[in-house]
Formats: sequence, C-alpha cells, structure tokens
Amino acid sequence: MARLLRRALRGLLLLEAPGRLARGCAGSGRGDTGSVTKSKCSLSEADWQRKLTPEQFYVTREKGTEAPFSGMYLNNKETGMYHCVCCDSPLFSSEKKYCSGTGWPSFSEAHGTKGSDESHTGILRCLDTSLGCPRMEVVCKQCEAHLGHVFPDGPEPTGQRFCINSVALKFKPSKP
Repeated sequence: MARLLRRALRGLLLLEAPGRLARGCAGSGRGDTGSVTKSKCSLSEADWQRKLTPEQFYVTREKGTEAPFSGMYLNNKETGMYHCVCCDSPLFSSEKKYCSGTGWPSFSEAHGTKGSDESHTGILRCLDTSLGCPRMEVVCKQCEAHLGHVFPDGPEPTGQRFCINSVALKFKPSKP
C-alpha cells in the first residue's frame, strides 16, 4: 500500500511541471538527426487549442499530467482500442490494459508491438529529464502528443508499465 501511495505522490509532482521538452525523441524531429518518421499532423498551437479541450491541450501539447485517480478510463473494462485524442491513431489495446494501482490507465505494451519491436506501433519513447532524473516519455508517433511515461516495473512478460493519461486517449469499443 505504501508503495502505491509513493507512486501516486510522485505523479502529483508531474502536475507542477508543464512545458517540459522531450530531448532525443527517436523519429520525432525533436533533438534527433536520424528521424525515422515525420509528423503527419502539423497544426498550429491555435488550431490545437480550438480542436482540444483545455485539459486535453494542457496534457497533450504542453506535456501536463492529469491528477491521479481522476481519469475517465482508469477503471474502463470494455474491450476495444485506445486512440490518440489528437489524431485518432490507434495506440493501446484493452487486452494489454491492467490495474497498476498508480492512478492512471496502465498498459503492458503498445498496440502493434512484436516481441520487443515497437516499430509498428503508434508510439515513440523520448528521454525526459525534466524532474532531474531520467524517465521515458511516451508520445504519439503521428502527432507527437504527450501521452504519459513508461516504467520498467510492469507485469511479465514485458515488465513494462505504460502509465498513460486518460485525457490523451479516445476509447473505441470493439464491435460485437
């Protein structure tokens, strides 16, 4: 229980750190010279503000974090796919969602992962040192929206915990 509380409290610190910049984000064009993909969603800041709610804009475009245990998808048990709220790219399957107890929806891998190969997924990993210690930020490969972070304390077999903001996602239930 104390471990879960510490995780939640660490998350609260993120609420105070808007405007972080990801460095060395593979394929993003932000800080790397060997981009493997180009952003296909190049809206202006004003366009993003018109398209998104204020909370969606803060989290996805300014790298904010929603409060723990507040997200609409935290306890979602429906079968389906989680898409990027900004560009509708498929990101995570409900089959890989689990309850980590941290206060954010958690996934063991991104949709399209083949073993350890994430080249066919809709996400990119970016080094985030904004809080003084290295963490791995998760962004949408299509539009570079900030989604959350990935940590190496998830369940087997991947050992990963993709800790994703609900407000950065749009859930589409599977058709019966």
